[in-house]
Amino acid sequence: MGGVVLTFDDGPHPDGTPAVLDALTDAPAVFFLVGEQVERHPALAAEIAAAGHEIALHGYRHHNQMRVTQGALGEDLRRGVDAIGAATGRAPALYRPPYGIFTPAGLVLARKSGWLPLLWSKWGRDWRARTTPAEIARLATRDLAAGDVILLHDADWYSSAGSHRRTAAALPRILEEIERCGLYPTGSASAAGALTHST
Repeated sequence: MGGVVLTFDDGPHPDGTPAVLDALTDAPAVFFLVGEQVERHPALAAEIAAAGHEIALHGYRHHNQMRVTQGALGEDLRRGVDAIGAATGRAPALYRPPYGIFTPAGLVLARKSGWLPLLWSKWGRDWRARTTPAEIARLATRDLAAGDVILLHDADWYSSAGSHRRTAAALPRILEEIERCGLYPTGSASAAGALTHST
């Protein structure tokens, strides 16, 4: 048996996050939170933490690192950490930049701050308008192996409207497939042995 890391980006979201939390039941996950959304919905961020999931940093705003200066990026990440800490009482240990794009400056900032970068090895492409729960589950679990990191989203702030509903509907199938493969979901990237996966 080996672990598969379930990760969710872009939240919290007043509809998507509760639906995803319900669908996860007892399965642990990592939530990469966006600071501006945490400030709008602090109780939801706190609910994620209280449910025992890993709280991680996705920035304060959902900006591509290549489009901001190093100084602006540093300020963005500081604001994101502050917002997450105020809402959850936790300091993130993991960091994933929006779009999975690291600049050299972004990697330096992450290392100096002590955050472990976690990208992904599987994705459900659940942000698309023309997809289905079945397709999300198929893509997320194709050739699944121990140490894989699955990218999903519990919010539609930066993607197709209502996409979080399809993600929540896909989760039972994803969890079933993880079990069928003799694996288990984990909210610990280090436990799965996968800290720097990418597409």
